[in-house]
Amino acid sequence: MARQLEPFQNLVDMFLTRAREKGDSPFLWAKRQGKWQPITWAEARRQVIALAASLKTIGLQPGDRVMLVSENRPEWLIADLGIMAAGCVTVPTYSTNTTRDHAHVLGNSGAKAVIVSTQKLANALVPAVLFESSCGHIIEIEDVDTGQASDAAQVDRWSDLVSGTPDEAAVEQQVMQMQRSDLACIIYTSGTGGAPRGVMQHHGAILHNVAGATDIISTDFGWGDEVFLSFLPASHALEHTGGQMFPVGLGAQIYYAESLEKLAANLEETRPTMMIVVPRLFEMLRTRILKGLESSGAVSQYLFRQAMKIGREKYEGRFKPWSLPMDRLLEVTVRRKVRAKVGGRTKAWVSGGAPLNAEVGIFFQSLGITFVQGYGQTEAAPVISCNRPAAGIQLESVGPPLKDTEVRIAEDGEILVRGELVMHGYWRNPEETARVLKDGWLHTGDVGHIDDKGRIVITDRKKDIIVNDKGDNISPQRVEGMLTLQPEIAQAMVYGERKPHLVGLLVPDPEIAGKPDVQKRLSAAVDRVNSEMSVTEKVRRFVVADAPFTIENEQLTPSMKIRRHMIQATYAGRLETLYRR
Repeated sequence: MARQLEPFQNLVDMFLTRAREKGDSPFLWAKRQGKWQPITWAEARRQVIALAASLKTIGLQPGDRVMLVSENRPEWLIADLGIMAAGCVTVPTYSTNTTRDHAHVLGNSGAKAVIVSTQKLANALVPAVLFESSCGHIIEIEDVDTGQASDAAQVDRWSDLVSGTPDEAAVEQQVMQMQRSDLACIIYTSGTGGAPRGVMQHHGAILHNVAGATDIISTDFGWGDEVFLSFLPASHALEHTGGQMFPVGLGAQIYYAESLEKLAANLEETRPTMMIVVPRLFEMLRTRILKGLESSGAVSQYLFRQAMKIGREKYEGRFKPWSLPMDRLLEVTVRRKVRAKVGGRTKAWVSGGAPLNAEVGIFFQSLGITFVQGYGQTEAAPVISCNRPAAGIQLESVGPPLKDTEVRIAEDGEILVRGELVMHGYWRNPEETARVLKDGWLHTGDVGHIDDKGRIVITDRKKDIIVNDKGDNISPQRVEGMLTLQPEIAQAMVYGERKPHLVGLLVPDPEIAGKPDVQKRLSAAVDRVNSEMSVTEKVRRFVVADAPFTIENEQLTPSMKIRRHMIQATYAGRLETLYRR
């Protein structure tokens, strides 16, 4: 019988339970001085409890928000759990945020403290702390020069706050008073209005996701001694739940990848059984494999072609008995070699955050890499559905809903979701909350249907949010609004769904339209905007529109909003060429 996750009171309760069970077993791994070094479950538990006690000592109260600005590292998860153990609310932020982004999150959340890891991240954060007076504490993981911010906020060292032996009983009593319905974190995600909205995720929402994911691994793969490699930003809802809290629930080990450049080496070194990824990673690995194949011998190329052929036959249900000998040969040659490159013991890679191209999926399945594709959004903690290998993976679908999750299709085709996984609303934004939460149902903004096997198939997107190939959400209205504030730019549309970066279509101001230096002046305007944008929002290239967007040419609505699908129908070819330069 498949093992199920216990009904925990809250996320910290889940962690403390697993820490008692695992004791001195390794838990969190980071590479320091060229060597992987672990923090045990027992030591992580001590630091979480010590941090919780210290946060109360410096004056934080239950319900206070604490902003977390850090790259992926063991301290990230310890901080997250310690904040919640104190009864406070974690506000994760991207390490790529600009000062303006930090100022918005600080001001909107009313965070009373920030935890920052490095000087590089502090450089963007500190001016925001000076601007927002609500933040009274800066906690530095590494030595950080906070400059004038030290006059406005108390500066504490991480090592001091997690040291010593705190009153464990008092902290655990605080933990057991927290309910599943209590707010755990506020994760900011871009909205159609431009400014990022704070999604209120309660403990039960994330626990619901963890229980659903545990049901899948237990039933379809077997729940054993799991090892995760954490690569996606921990501030991303998918990694926060799937790459941090899910491993905690499983009692798994988590290795923190060094960088994208060292990811391939880290895979071989850490030998993960599970990994949360985005489609872009699959595409990069596919490109690397194909390039490597070009310099291989004739036999290797022949075996590769056979692997692709048989993989597609299996996927399409056309596999024939006479192909079995070749299939077995491929298993001990091509597939074994590929699996060795990713550690040799991978059960599955979980893809989410953006749609996965079916051709890329078939490619990796042909090479022996098992993966599952999920679907969701931050407002659902974030996983709504996931492919189930035991039932047969259909790459055009995103699988059936998670356990105890209701999904129905509205009359206009919109996907609606109900269950404990649904957020309680947007922080300090009742209007947007009322728009997407109706009678307990989350209106996802996505259009689709449910097939005859109960799997969700997404066919369109009602909302305008751009999801790039790394799974980051980008508000096009925010970027376009910034562009059209420049005197040289009259109108703008950005483009980049499932792409590595944004490109733009610009209508120049009539004063400069047609002049010899129009391209140069538009470039200068775009550069000014990019200097204020996060990495994911920067417009890397652009083309100039043939004519302004108007109601007459059907590129504007009567209310003067741009009609993206009409504009893209006209300019898609030219926009696509920008990615091939």
